Amino acid sequence: MSKLSAPTYTETDLIEAIRQGDNKALAYVYKTHYKVIANLIFQNNGTEQEAQDVYQEAVIVLYENLQDAQFALNCQIKTYLYAVSRRLWLKRLRQKSRFLPPIQDLEEFVPLSTQDEGRIDEREAHFNLMAQALEQLGEPCASVLKQYYVAQMSMQEIADTMGYNNTDSAKNQKYKCLMRLKKLFFDNYKPE
Repeated sequence: MSKLSAPTYTETDLIEAIRQGDNKALAYVYKTHYKVIANLIFQNNGTEQEAQDVYQEAVIVLYENLQDAQFALNCQIKTYLYAVSRRLWLKRLRQKSRFLPPIQDLEEFVPLSTQDEGRIDEREAHFNLMAQALEQLGEPCASVLKQYYVAQMSMQEIADTMGYNNTDSAKNQKYKCLMRLKKLFFDNYKPE
């Protein structure tokens, strides 16, 4: 078992490991703090899927910021993820125009910098573009990519579900679908 799976390592160890691209450290952070974020979303009329989506986006923001040598995390990872998730969730609620009671804070609120907000907005725009491209993709490609990337099904499971002869056929189809998705995404992508 790696050092990062032990319960005694520090936040500094985690941050350094994530900066160096250690996927186990990122997975540990992902698993460790999810319940707090899910609780925030559930208490504010969110679903399990919405909690997973918001949390995944927050972890991506953390990961991307940690890749920037200029970025300094001045709070605990959990606090940062909570602040980013809270902001993402409030933004989604505004977009959905839901009537909700005031959001419940479970911990201290950490204001995000303008740079963080810009990155979150940019990330949100990219997710929206990808969602549009996925809708335009059609079947069976949308199902193949969702099964692989969202449901994390194996190629054998996808081959069985979609009726492909073997895993090589499923892999080939996934590759073709991914190329079509990239083309649809970049046809609408306009860098700022």
